[in-house]
Amino acid sequence: MGNPILATSEKLGVREKSQLMSAAEIERSLTRLAYEIIERNGGAAQLVFVGIRRRGAPLAERLARKISAFERLDVPVAALDITFYRDDLSTIDEKPVVHQHLLPFPVEGKTVILVDDVLYTGRTTRAALDALVDEGRPGRVELCVLIDRGHRELPIQADYVGRHVQTSNIEVIEVRLSEIDQEERVMLCERTS
Repeated sequence: MGNPILATSEKLGVREKSQLMSAAEIERSLTRLAYEIIERNGGAAQLVFVGIRRRGAPLAERLARKISAFERLDVPVAALDITFYRDDLSTIDEKPVVHQHLLPFPVEGKTVILVDDVLYTGRTTRAALDALVDEGRPGRVELCVLIDRGHRELPIQADYVGRHVQTSNIEVIEVRLSEIDQEERVMLCERTS
């Protein structure tokens, strides 16, 4: 019958090349990142975690759980949908005006740890920053990513990185998380079309 994940990837026009991280390596990276975040911020009292939908959200949840356990306090965490803040949305339709709060807690004066799976051009991060500013004025925003693959188009850098991976423009990084994909690994793929 074949591998359904591989078949799905091939349908999307990408071919798997190699596995970059296993489930255990993802877990170790998240533990290291959690400790780095605590150390750089002198604890977790002023932290809130905001995960960029889709795969940044479960990563933010995992980091917040780890830090809550280490520091013995609740760390607020939420998912952020940046759909209406993307700069390529205007190519589809006129940008809608959004007037509702996207987060269940205030960010005013807090250190927001913005979490995403892969940092590439920086455009997703820029859209997330626009959405955060609409929520209030954080004291500071720090970016945490599982993978930084380079090729930036905007002057955006991550404060915390699980792994740096050099890629070509025809390569794709696929982060697969159990919460969304029912498997746990990071794959390097190549576009086939």
